[in-house]
Amino acid sequence: MHPVSLLLFILLGFGCLRLCARENETVSGVQARQVPGVIVDHVPASSGLYIGSPSIAILTNGDYLMSHDYFGPKSGEFELARSAIFLSTDRGATWSKTCEIQGAFWSTLFVHHGAVYLLGTDRHHGNVVIRGSLDGGKSWTSPVDSSQGLLTTNSQYHCAPVPVVEHNGRLWRGMERRDPPVGWGSNYGAGMLSVPMDADLLVASNWTFSTFVPSNRSWNSGDMEAWLEGNAVVGPNGNLVDFLRVQTKSPNEKAAMLIISSDGKSGRFDPTTGFIDFPGGSKKFTIRYDPKSQHYWTLTSVVLPQFRSENPSAIRNTLALLSSTNLQDWQNRGIVLHHPDMVHHAFQYVDWLIDGDDIIAACRTAFDDSQGGAHSAHDANFLTFHRIANFRSRSPGQRNADSAGN
Repeated sequence: MHPVSLLLFILLGFGCLRLCARENETVSGVQARQVPGVIVDHVPASSGLYIGSPSIAILTNGDYLMSHDYFGPKSGEFELARSAIFLSTDRGATWSKTCEIQGAFWSTLFVHHGAVYLLGTDRHHGNVVIRGSLDGGKSWTSPVDSSQGLLTTNSQYHCAPVPVVEHNGRLWRGMERRDPPVGWGSNYGAGMLSVPMDADLLVASNWTFSTFVPSNRSWNSGDMEAWLEGNAVVGPNGNLVDFLRVQTKSPNEKAAMLIISSDGKSGRFDPTTGFIDFPGGSKKFTIRYDPKSQHYWTLTSVVLPQFRSENPSAIRNTLALLSSTNLQDWQNRGIVLHHPDMVHHAFQYVDWLIDGDDIIAACRTAFDDSQGGAHSAHDANFLTFHRIANFRSRSPGQRNADSAGN
């Protein structure tokens, strides 16, 4: 963390809303053996709260940190959203809740210069905010003004837990902005945030916001409802792109590649070449590059042939591992999670990192519990942790041991 931010951090008294017990919390009434992976958090549907926006980070000491926000009718997401932070000191086998944060939504965890940061918005279509922690996510700075993490004051920003990427001496992160401020998706312009790697990340003036490029309903032969939740990715030619989810009506899922200028101030999109056939492209995904295999990798909520239908964004019952050498052609490297029911079961919004030969992942999971299960596939009731061992050697027919309901 920058020295100025460190001083602010101390003066703020490590301002986390609430510290919680470090012991593993018992999930009351849940038949944990039925839920795939390791249960990190559980919220029953009756609470009016749903689990969203999972993110994961590996701290400098090797511990894992995970976050999620709450959405739903009793969440307050449109006024001041709330996120929870969890820590694992045993490589994901057990997790403890370290704190909750008021004013954090759609946020990405990432580690930089020994500190861990949380970057997202303060509410649904809110301001962009960033917080820092020097004690492994137990306590955080508070974005009270433009010198302490409040990056915008004009609201209407949208994002998801997408990667923060180092490139050409800067950190980059995809972001959208709603203009005009009406509805969901169709009014989103796609853009990119960036900041010099050695700058104080909590100072708003250090950040560059690109122009936000609007989409057009006539693109993709008229099958274009929205683009959103873009990934900052360095392409094979060394150029930075914003690799975006595309909301389609037809079953033919796509992603879009917006080219970002080298100064980070503008984006360029060619609708004749910028759409990519991408399984799971109508749902949120995370793309990362692996230098060891020289492949790009992603975990996406794909649609198996027997579930293929209109409005594929609602079909989230199958999670697959995909890879590519060029961002254009993607190979399915096998099913990671699956359930035969798509109405109340889902594995979605997965954020992940490479840890040696494994992928570790945080998943927004809709699954059975003893209180009636998830409200819907979209409205998840679990946060779960997963490990994909030896991911580089996976073949298309391979499945994880914790696939369910087969």
